[in-house]
Amino acid sequence: MNDTASHAGAFTSVDHIIIAVDDLPAAEKAYSAIFGRGPSWRGMHPGRGTGNVLYRLDNTYVEVLGVVGEGPGADDLKKRLAEKGQGLYGIVLGVANAAAATATLRSRGFPAGDPVKGSGRDEITGNIRHWNTFAMPGEATHGLFMLGIEHLDPADALPMAPLVAGVRADAAVSAADHVVVLTPDADGCKTLFGDMLGIRLALDQTKPEWGVRQLFFRVGGMTIEVAQSLDASKAPKADFFWGLAWSVRNIAAAQARLAAAGLDVSEVREGRKAGTAVCTIRKETFGVPTLLVGPA
Repeated sequence: MNDTASHAGAFTSVDHIIIAVDDLPAAEKAYSAIFGRGPSWRGMHPGRGTGNVLYRLDNTYVEVLGVVGEGPGADDLKKRLAEKGQGLYGIVLGVANAAAATATLRSRGFPAGDPVKGSGRDEITGNIRHWNTFAMPGEATHGLFMLGIEHLDPADALPMAPLVAGVRADAAVSAADHVVVLTPDADGCKTLFGDMLGIRLALDQTKPEWGVRQLFFRVGGMTIEVAQSLDASKAPKADFFWGLAWSVRNIAAAQARLAAAGLDVSEVREGRKAGTAVCTIRKETFGVPTLLVGPA
């Protein structure tokens, strides 16, 4: 399967990334500073007790999720924050047709849930979006939080995150480069993401000099990186979403912008991938290990 999978039952993208936070206004301020962009959307989940701030980028959108009231969603999020703290909550995979996708997954032996209709209202514009989602049970995903989603509105119903005043496009975050899963069982993840979910495995490499085995799955212009430590004593007990890397067009300009804004950001250094340069945002990320990646 290639990155632009053509049949209705295939995953076409990492539709969005969910970050769980305990202070939604503070997280909005921090992520607007990191991205150099304001929110595309600010909304609530009626009856669930959760609210969100969304940032649409070139290849995905980011959902910063917090508790704003009472409800089953708030209860789930409070439990997650109490057990694991703030950080990367999970990902939602995009499909063209939710019913076809669930049928395809079930044919592979993956117990996808039935599609459920949902909607949300933007506090900024008053716009309403509609979608179908389907569950991916934790017992089938090694405990990783994932959903499938079919959007029922045009893509521009969620507008691109606007640049903050005074920020140049080349110094702002333009896209998500990759999301990182840490695992004690790379082969199990290979079965999950490759065989069960049908996402293309682009590379499986072992790097003794880094002490890690890495799997790189590609979908919709984005990478899901799975990493297993070669030292079993350093591996986690269970799979979990760990960190994120954001793409910028000018790494030096982005690093300078973040430093000037008072964020704790490292100096630019050579990336592990040939032709890239990176820097690390060490704080103000609400528990998400964060890397910026750009051309060297």
